[in-house]
Amino acid sequence: MRRMLLPLAMFGLAAATAFAQPTYQPTTGRTLLRAGRVLDVHTGKEAADETVIITGDKIVGIAATSATPAGPGDRVVDLTAYTLLPGLIDVHTHLTMATNFDPYFELTMTPAKEAILGVENAKTTLEAGFTTVRNVGANGFTDVALRDEINAGHIPGPHMMVSGPALGITGGHMDENLLPEQYHVQGEGVADGIPAVQHMVRNNIKYGADLIKIGASGGVLSKGDDPQASQYTLEEMQAIVADAHRLGRKVAAHAHGAQAILWASEAGVDSIEHGSYMDDADITMMLKHGTYFVPTAYLIDWVQQYGNLPPFYAQKMKDVSAVEKKNAIRAIKAGVKVACGTDAAVYPHGLNAHELDVYVNQFGMTPLAALQTATLNAADLMGWTDKVGSLEPGKWADVIAVKGDPLADVKILQHVPFVMKAGVIYKDESQPAAVDKLIAGAAAASIASPMESNMMENSF
Repeated sequence: MRRMLLPLAMFGLAAATAFAQPTYQPTTGRTLLRAGRVLDVHTGKEAADETVIITGDKIVGIAATSATPAGPGDRVVDLTAYTLLPGLIDVHTHLTMATNFDPYFELTMTPAKEAILGVENAKTTLEAGFTTVRNVGANGFTDVALRDEINAGHIPGPHMMVSGPALGITGGHMDENLLPEQYHVQGEGVADGIPAVQHMVRNNIKYGADLIKIGASGGVLSKGDDPQASQYTLEEMQAIVADAHRLGRKVAAHAHGAQAILWASEAGVDSIEHGSYMDDADITMMLKHGTYFVPTAYLIDWVQQYGNLPPFYAQKMKDVSAVEKKNAIRAIKAGVKVACGTDAAVYPHGLNAHELDVYVNQFGMTPLAALQTATLNAADLMGWTDKVGSLEPGKWADVIAVKGDPLADVKILQHVPFVMKAGVIYKDESQPAAVDKLIAGAAAASIASPMESNMMENSF
């Protein structure tokens, strides 16, 4: 109980220091976003001189600006110099983690630190234009607490779907393998055998998980395991998926190795994360089951340029990096469904849109297809198509604006000047005075020094 309450207390501390101002609420009337162009992510059409009409937290219409006069009480936002599009979605984040690969920092991480990191990283991610994320792995259910505090309006952050502790085998990628046997330390999500994995699925759901994350193979940023080796058996994964789906949760499988990808897809997981050693049999199985592929590709470029990995991580990263992208290209060409996921935390939060640049300029996707991975496809994977992923009446008013045309240059999405989530403006560089109430005091209260990393074994 004490472990569960401590992160909540730290959220209160973080909110009181870094975000000490009244909650910024939507206007009581309509909000009219006057757009230069509005991008339809279904078709790629960019209609000019239209207005997105918002009431409360929902879009209620999109109409020609000339036919949408402002009424009493309406708030008009001039974005006529911008292209409007739906808020972006990242289906593989670790908001309660930071980019630090020193194993000592992992060992000194606590749920309280994870909670504080989550407050900072949620704001950074939202302001980068990612209004929805799927958080796949956090200790102490800190991502559950983060989600709930965002939903309560206490801190700024994206809509979150969260997994809590990721499931894994003893000695595997999700276990704690840095300390010797005498300390008897085990990862929170470790479960071996069918009864144990069923219990762990139910336990995570009991404490607030929206989805289940599993370690189907070994990983890169963990000691003593092999990314090519399968970890859970087919039967264990079938039991996990059966319970999760019966209880209304989807399953995301961390899987680098070919055998793990094959078994996880056959077991019915909803997405394969990473997919480094994917082969033709894996692709065939994923196509058969409609399994999504989440490439997490940009992290390879970032780590090669900026990473400083311990030796027992570095060789695995080198090996995986040599094959992952060419196998991703094969899967994409074969028609495997792709959803944008980044593994943010392996590289700094806020750089999420760099993933789309990889899809276009390295994988050969069109800019529209890449953008659809972070909108329509990601919403479909999450089961949130009725809420997010496009600018349509009835969906959340999650709107971003960029200068120029993202279908001409997807790199434009790496700087997002305007961010609205659920009808609330969190960032507006064209009219900074409009959000002074939201950000007042945040810059002065922010901490310049980087926080320590938590368990990277939940990630790549």
